[in-house]
Amino acid sequence: MNDRDGGAAPRKRADARRNERTLLDAAAAVFVTSGVEAPVRDIAARAGVGVATIYRHFPTRADLIIAVYRHQVEACAEAGPALLASSASAHAALGRWINLFVDFLVTKHGLAAVLQSDEPGFDALHAYFLDRLVPVCGQLLQAAAAAGEIRSDLEAYELMRGVGNLCIGADNDPRYDARRLVELLVAGLRRPR
Repeated sequence: MNDRDGGAAPRKRADARRNERTLLDAAAAVFVTSGVEAPVRDIAARAGVGVATIYRHFPTRADLIIAVYRHQVEACAEAGPALLASSASAHAALGRWINLFVDFLVTKHGLAAVLQSDEPGFDALHAYFLDRLVPVCGQLLQAAAAAGEIRSDLEAYELMRGVGNLCIGADNDPRYDARRLVELLVAGLRRPR
């Protein structure tokens, strides 16, 4: 088949998208463990590609970080409904989703350090983040409240803001375990039995 028949070209685009997802997943994992200033060679090694491949897709570190940010927002948004469908309870789905959100926040804090707050794209990224993730968190909260597992008077934005605040500074103090405090917060949402 040739490109006009639609055989080779669409498959190549699908492969390219899959390869880019693999690269962004690898970059996100490295950013979580080593920060956004991690060497590009570490990201390339984790992705199983050459450094030149990363620079071909993302000419600057800011381009890579923004792409990882958007990729993680989409992954968190898509995970919410999937977790609701596959978890033992809505509260368990919420807890698992919050863990993904915490991983995202680690990368997000690094993004703020790389981009200046007056960067025009930063406000758009923040709006994108809120538009995609607040409704997903709201869906998880509503499901858990409808199941009688958690209190019903919590707003998604409040919870996400609280989780975010618990994550601030975790990278500066090895004695501070933000994930443990987030787990306590999620456990504390349960209705008394």
